[in-house]
Amino acid sequence: MRLRALLDTDALGLKLLGGEDELDRTVRGVMTTDLRDPSRYLSGGELVLTGLAWRRDAADSEPFVRILVQEGVTALAAGEAELGDVPDDLVAACARHRLPLFAVHESVAFATITEHVVRQVSGERAGDLAAVVDRHRRMMTSGPAGGGPDVVLDLLGSDLDLRAWVLSPTGRLIAGPKASRPALLAEACGRLAAEHLTATRTGRRAPHRVLLGGTTYSLFPIRSTGRSPQTARDARETVLSDWLLAVEADAGDWAEERLDLLYGVTQLIAVERDRREAARTVRRRLAQEVLELVQTGAAPGEIAARLRVAAPVLLPGLGTAPHWQVVVARVDWDGAEIEGGPVAQALLEEILVDPLSAGPEPSDRIAVAHTGDEAIALVPLPAVSTEHDGSETGVLADALLESVRDPLTAGLNDDGRLTLGVSAAVHSAEGLRGALEEARHARRVAAARPGRVCAAGHQELASHVLLLPFVPDDVRRAFTARLLDPLRDYDRRHRAELIPTLEAFLDCDGSWTRCAARLHLHVNTLRYRVGRIEQLTSRDLSRLEDKLDFFLALRMS
Repeated sequence: MRLRALLDTDALGLKLLGGEDELDRTVRGVMTTDLRDPSRYLSGGELVLTGLAWRRDAADSEPFVRILVQEGVTALAAGEAELGDVPDDLVAACARHRLPLFAVHESVAFATITEHVVRQVSGERAGDLAAVVDRHRRMMTSGPAGGGPDVVLDLLGSDLDLRAWVLSPTGRLIAGPKASRPALLAEACGRLAAEHLTATRTGRRAPHRVLLGGTTYSLFPIRSTGRSPQTARDARETVLSDWLLAVEADAGDWAEERLDLLYGVTQLIAVERDRREAARTVRRRLAQEVLELVQTGAAPGEIAARLRVAAPVLLPGLGTAPHWQVVVARVDWDGAEIEGGPVAQALLEEILVDPLSAGPEPSDRIAVAHTGDEAIALVPLPAVSTEHDGSETGVLADALLESVRDPLTAGLNDDGRLTLGVSAAVHSAEGLRGALEEARHARRVAAARPGRVCAAGHQELASHVLLLPFVPDDVRRAFTARLLDPLRDYDRRHRAELIPTLEAFLDCDGSWTRCAARLHLHVNTLRYRVGRIEQLTSRDLSRLEDKLDFFLALRMS
């Protein structure tokens, strides 16, 4: 389609700011970006939509426009929602480079323009390619009855003799032509996802070509169709959540029309991804509500009532969940101000899906909330069984990362880390607060380990021996000195044996009679010594927190 046709469509809310002599240029696609350098995602002929979030001052406009022109962009459309009027410096830069510039009224969503361009461009292509795209579009926009992305991929195979699969960033198979789905093994899916994430993080332009087992695959990113002026400014915000299309072919020598078709297919499949995101809203809200109740110390009855609402959504047909587990995840990027919570939330929703399951449906049984830089999953378990060795089944930390470690390590590159912590299963609302803290402590244990992708489970919190080495030496010395030095000084002056008394008292779990018997003391004498310990340290040995502090101090001394 030509630019002039866009300008003549009133519903798009476009106003021409420059480039009247260039309106006969052809638009072959559309892309939304707020990256300062979007070149890696451009293939030429696009109408670029931007909310101007990349612009910090007037000096930013010239390099941004220069990059678009170098990549063969057809025109630029700038939204008015962020800054009001389009800045004069951007208008001048586009004029210098003869790049047509439009203003998009704040009432018009970028998704509306994207949908219109995709529909028009697809509809205007000649011959068999146009017919295929039109059939794909009808299938994807007809709702669930159309069959979703599987039908689109079946049509690619029948009409163009192309085998293709939709993969998650962790390498899980989401969709594929039914006849050939078994041909793409889980190991190959993981390798392709890892190659795609590596190429994206290193700035290579799509499609990414990969040789795997003697077969060449071309990898195309699938991004949300609804990106708005508030879209991600940094590729790291979405690289670990975007799907990809893997085509069994070498796209290096394809004609532009054939490449355009595949990019059109990715935009159509993105509709299904957006539907999945919308469907997750209810589950995310349920998880957020439960999390807020747990963290604010709500009554167990109130939490239990909320869980009864959540269970039928997450476990249809079961009614209630006998057990729950909590999984905490965090994604950290070196030297970048990126909100980690949403990234970790999208990742956790994917990681908690059985890696051998196919399709988007299994992820519809997982509720994940995020707070700050953490993502917190509330995992319902139909039942928790006990193995022969006494260990409980359920979500296991190591198993979560076994099949996704390589792809995620590639996506995190050399500047990101993912750490996970998993709690034990609890059978009631009263146990959720403890499970949350347990999962958080386990995640801290994982964070102390080397590697880009690490996890720890509740089993690893059973021993203080594992936790203490992660405390810096100077912190350990200061901690033990503050608690134990007053007792050591007193023992040295009075030969009172307060330190041995403290050790025996803790070993006996605070039992007065058992401790007195062990030390061969009268209970009153023991009470006097414990009272002296409390007086010298300003601690209360009837409190769990103080007992724990003394316990750790003795082990670190």
